Amino acid sequence: MTSTTPPRLEIAEAQAFSLRNLVNYQEGSVVSRVILKRDKGNVTVFAFDQGQGLSEHTSPFDALVQAVEGEAEITVAGNAIALKAGDVLLLPANKPHAVKATARFKMVLTMIRS
Repeated sequence: MTSTTPPRLEIAEAQAFSLRNLVNYQEGSVVSRVILKRDKGNVTVFAFDQGQGLSEHTSPFDALVQAVEGEAEITVAGNAIALKAGDVLLLPANKPHAVKATARFKMVLTMIRS
């Protein structure tokens, strides 16, 4: 029998995982992994190699950034904010923002759709 169920990309239920190990660095790249996806929001883990980033963009929803490892500069509406492991930052809906890793950087992005 052939299964047509797509492979599960999210993390398994009721199991502990190290955030640092959910996504690996790749030289010269940004790597992301969706670990939870629902109609009302999603959680994505990112790994940025040093000097890599996400260009300025907007989102119609609020998002929370949790810095897991390393350092980055996140610009929100023209205001540059330095983030390091352990910091959190709210990215407000409809405000332009960008990410640039000043060192290798891992973060969790939680987006709430409302």
